[in-house]
Amino acid sequence: MDVNGMVAEGFEPVRTAFVRNFEALGERGAAVVVYRHGRRVVDLWAGTRDVDGTEPWQRDTAQIMRSATKGVAAAVPLLLAERGELDLDAPVGRYWPEFKTHGKDRVLVRHVLNHRAGLPVLDHPLTPAEALDPRRGPEAVAAQPPAWEPGTAHGYHPLTYGWLLDELVRRVTGRGTGEWIASDIAAPLGLADDLWLGLPDPVAATGRIGRAGRLESAPEPTGGLRVRAKRSVTEAYDDPDSLTRRAFAAITPFPDQNDPAYRASALPATNGIATADGLARFYAALAGEVDGVRLFGPATLAAARAEESSGPDRVLVINTRFGLGYMLHGTASPLLAPTSFGHPGRGGPLGFADPESGIAFGYVTNGYRKTVTADPRAQALVAAVRAALKA
Repeated sequence: MDVNGMVAEGFEPVRTAFVRNFEALGERGAAVVVYRHGRRVVDLWAGTRDVDGTEPWQRDTAQIMRSATKGVAAAVPLLLAERGELDLDAPVGRYWPEFKTHGKDRVLVRHVLNHRAGLPVLDHPLTPAEALDPRRGPEAVAAQPPAWEPGTAHGYHPLTYGWLLDELVRRVTGRGTGEWIASDIAAPLGLADDLWLGLPDPVAATGRIGRAGRLESAPEPTGGLRVRAKRSVTEAYDDPDSLTRRAFAAITPFPDQNDPAYRASALPATNGIATADGLARFYAALAGEVDGVRLFGPATLAAARAEESSGPDRVLVINTRFGLGYMLHGTASPLLAPTSFGHPGRGGPLGFADPESGIAFGYVTNGYRKTVTADPRAQALVAAVRAALKA
């Protein structure tokens, strides 16, 4: 396997795990970057740019992040709160009056971020064309009755999260989440060419963005990484009437993630695009300083990773843990340590930070497995980082 890039002394286990992902876990093309205390210590890439192609992956190859997008998008309302422009404990309806139907006047801004809003499904799913219209998703969520009493339980909002968050940002700032990320996050961090929510046409024209697809014949992981879904989880995904199936079907059918129109749109739940370095550098700036830039102040960092929701998840049907916009370390989505926070993308991508160890991690791939929150390739890389720190 021709692996490009570098690892700092002591981080060699990450390269070993990265190679094994190609040799034993069916990886086609991927990159992983790790920062420690604001300094890049791992920067590796290999394979092909497109899951079904032959052109080599380059250092600046970017991929769609799927739900790892949520962790990037979550920074926007938290930074608005830090600046005094958004109150996390205010009702969503204060900023978005049309939202207050069907008892949703009790939904707080923090309920959007901690997945307690009770709005993971749409009774009338959107078509792909409707989903790309920035008005239709928020209108549908505003008209939707909650599936449970807001604030009383939690359940992952795989798609509706994006419309809820984006409309809040628009009502407060007059700009979409993608515009805000470009000006207030990507630009200060030097990531204008590495991180996007809404892919600009000039970047799309460069051919840097890889084609993604499912790894239909991916081998099963072995050893400690082998995880079998519980029967209850399998049944939930098979039942068309379950909250699980309905939540993931809020857009039906799901758009082609390689479609230029999909990539150009801004869905804060699912379609951010990044290089591995863009994702890792973003998290490094949440947890600390990178080249003089720090995104979160200490209080905001503490709020992002303070446990807000834990236990049985009404949508994923497993135990999950959430802070404000971020998944926390746990059995559903193991990160580096109990102090870590971040977000996986369904079937592969992962970004997180661990302030105590100074680690920030970004992994992107062009091949998606059937996993939801804990892909074996990403987990192998995380385990290798953990081993390197203990050595």
